[in-house]
Amino acid sequence: MKLKITVNDVAYEVDVEILDPADGVGAPEALPTPQSFVSPGAAYTPLTPAAASPALAPPAQAGALASPVAGTVLEVRCKPGDVVDENQLVFVLETMKMKTSIAAPGKGRVSAVLVAVGDSVREGQPLLSFA
Repeated sequence: MKLKITVNDVAYEVDVEILDPADGVGAPEALPTPQSFVSPGAAYTPLTPAAASPALAPPAQAGALASPVAGTVLEVRCKPGDVVDENQLVFVLETMKMKTSIAAPGKGRVSAVLVAVGDSVREGQPLLSFA
């Protein structure tokens, strides 16, 4: 059977062969269930949607702002001694050509900026600390 398929405004003519299950080709046997991968005697607990969703990076420590992603520091918009307001932009990171703006989680005085422009940071790494 010939079919015409268009991808990105380019038309392709393809031959399609319909296989007969009697020829030994067909649907695969039953797929394994998640329970079949659990060791015998071990409990299987399916993930709930809340448990399966990724969490934001945990705070590095109390009074610190941690990087939510790994990347390179493009901008540092505060310095030690500055008082920052909640949601004030304090850093801009670049990850895979995308910029990520990082805001202060609350009002506070910056006691130390722990990274500089050009530094590579890991997810969860402290960027600054509050007094």
